[in-house]
Amino acid sequence: MSMTFELYQDKSGEYRWRLKHQNGNILATSSEGYSSKAAAMKCIENVKASADSPVKEV
Repeated sequence: MSMTFELYQDKSGEYRWRLKHQNGNILATSSEGYSSKAAAMKCIENVKASADSPVKEV
């Protein structure tokens, strides 16, 4: 499965990200806007690092 993180600025100028599957479906999005590109990139890196986390049924 091929996925890509897209980093973009929203209408208010904040940075956001979304994770897209190769078929165009959006799988995940940032829950908030970030004032800097570096902060948004750090969040992406955190998501990538924790992507191997277990599933918890609730």
